[in-house]
Amino acid sequence: MEEFNYFSMNGLAGITRDMAEGKDGRAREARGSQGEGAVGAPGPGSLDLGRLGDFIGFRLRRVQNQLSRRFSAITAEMGLRQGLFSSLAIVSANPGVSQSDLSREVGLDKSVTVTMVDEMERYGWAERRRSPKDRRRHALYITPAGQAKLDELFALMDETESDALHQLTPEELKQLSEVLDRMYQAIVRDDG
Repeated sequence: MEEFNYFSMNGLAGITRDMAEGKDGRAREARGSQGEGAVGAPGPGSLDLGRLGDFIGFRLRRVQNQLSRRFSAITAEMGLRQGLFSSLAIVSANPGVSQSDLSREVGLDKSVTVTMVDEMERYGWAERRRSPKDRRRHALYITPAGQAKLDELFALMDETESDALHQLTPEELKQLSEVLDRMYQAIVRDDG
């Protein structure tokens, strides 16, 4: 619990600053040959982030950009637009979800979500039904063909994330997932 309090009180900037000042040996190890006297052109991930390293949003986005670039290249070859995989996955996990809830959860504009749902229907992967609770709303459901495509896409996602995930122990991955979920909930609550 002490680590959590330290993190929440001082934030990533405080932790990063302490590490840079040598209060934690991991910083020196992580920098490796990046410090003074490094020779040659820097490789990917070897540049000093400067103050950007103090911001979790930048660090998360940097990882997400790399993973997204790889996965997007694969799905583009299949003729699929960005956002279709996550939309289909949310519909599968939440049978009867509304388009507006799907839009909020995936982070897409409502008009883009309508286009995405149209596309899922055109492929035969999802269907709209009138909501039994509110006839003015549509509820979304995945089809068997949609579930089969989703299984294929999840296998591709596993392959895409494999290198990154193998850097973490199962316990670290569990902790990372829990922390990211808490952060997301805090942001959604604040926006909400």
